[in-house]
Amino acid sequence: MPQIKKPEVERAILRSAFALFSRDGYAATTLPQIAKGAGVSPGTVYVYFNSKLAVLYALYDPWLRQRITNLEQRLARIADPRRRLRTLIGALWGEIPREHNGFANNIMQATSTVGPEERYDPHLLTWVEERVAAMIRDALPPARRRLLGTPLLSHILMMAFDGFVIGHHLRPGRPCSDRTVELMCRLILGEPARAPRNAAPRRGAQLTSRPPKSK
Repeated sequence: MPQIKKPEVERAILRSAFALFSRDGYAATTLPQIAKGAGVSPGTVYVYFNSKLAVLYALYDPWLRQRITNLEQRLARIADPRRRLRTLIGALWGEIPREHNGFANNIMQATSTVGPEERYDPHLLTWVEERVAAMIRDALPPARRRLLGTPLLSHILMMAFDGFVIGHHLRPGRPCSDRTVELMCRLILGEPARAPRNAAPRRGAQLTSRPPKSK
């Protein structure tokens, strides 16, 4: 006779897993640890989830969707398109990778270790890229919208998102810089890049306005 699943038990498993993944990471967390934190046996966990990866997916999918939805609502309150674009990139590359002790890094750890029998489900990534593409379109002038308002650019931004997620995990005190966000905004908008401060002069450029000394 199949065991009846109880919503409160499933929630307890997910709460335990979220706390462990956030604190220790996916690789260092085991199903017995998740079961202990939920007050159930390891066998009970398998009644609700067929693997540790399935537990992570059950957490990460709504976690990321909620953040993208929150970001959409936040951008809708910003009138200036350029500021909207800057807020979008800053959230994707800086804010979300840092949340909950870098929780997003768990999916990086998980997908780098899965075998052929546990393939990555692309539906979440597709959904996110479509929503990000729509947010980009809303922040672009018409000419740039025709060129860049497609999921192709959002795919690039999300691949960079993965990199910043890993970067936060490796160097928590080194977030995505404002200059990086500003540079990407200028590239997307087709604006000329500003020369960095204290940039070295071009070869052959005069280093001083004083005339050369006569021989």
